[in-house]
Amino acid sequence: MMTDTVSILGVPFSKMSLAQTVRHLDEQVQDRPAGLYHVITANPEITLASQSDGHLREIIGTADLIVPDGIGIVLAAKRRGEPVAERVTGYDLLLRLLEKGSERGWSFYLLGTDEETSVRAVENISRDYPGIRIAGRHHGYFGASEEPGILADIRRSRPDVLVLAMGAPYSDKWLYKHKRELEGVKLAFGVGGSLDVISGKVKPAPAVWKKLNLEWAHRLLFAPAAKGQKSRWRRQAALPKFAYRAILRK
Repeated sequence: MMTDTVSILGVPFSKMSLAQTVRHLDEQVQDRPAGLYHVITANPEITLASQSDGHLREIIGTADLIVPDGIGIVLAAKRRGEPVAERVTGYDLLLRLLEKGSERGWSFYLLGTDEETSVRAVENISRDYPGIRIAGRHHGYFGASEEPGILADIRRSRPDVLVLAMGAPYSDKWLYKHKRELEGVKLAFGVGGSLDVISGKVKPAPAVWKKLNLEWAHRLLFAPAAKGQKSRWRRQAALPKFAYRAILRK
């Protein structure tokens, strides 16, 4: 775990900027001797969920890096007098790592979202980041009987970066469960619905929404939740609780 962190409701968030985070992860991919480096992109909803989900707390406690994916985390850190540099969202982190991977010749494995979206995401990534290699991909709607084959495929392809798009916190729970079976993977992290945006299935938030830190509202209005997940309206109900516990309460 990184030492330069701030604890928000018991979750140790990195204080690094996006650029610093990318440099740090570049070092992990380039020089990591062995073992998978697990990054969690945690927003207020996940942070609040960890208060009542002991398994999720255990996963957070073993993660190598937790980045602040949400303006609520930024505000809570500022309130504590230990500010983080900026938000580091899963989507932004993925794009920057694709850029870096294109420079370095990294390989990526994409696991998650639906089949059509997965195919289109791979096509767009291959076009926009020609220096990377797609080691493999698989949609996220697989059953228990298919899981061994998927794990074997990931091990066989030995990707530098494993991108998980099965929703939070399921992606991190799945990774934690199978971490020892993923030999050869250097870096893994969940990206939420980022592949939906890269594929063109969901439009990215306009610049003005981003400037106002309202990407969450754009997703709430225009991006439906994935199959099997709570509706975004129900999930956003956690935000007032987080605001009270982490920002407003002394």
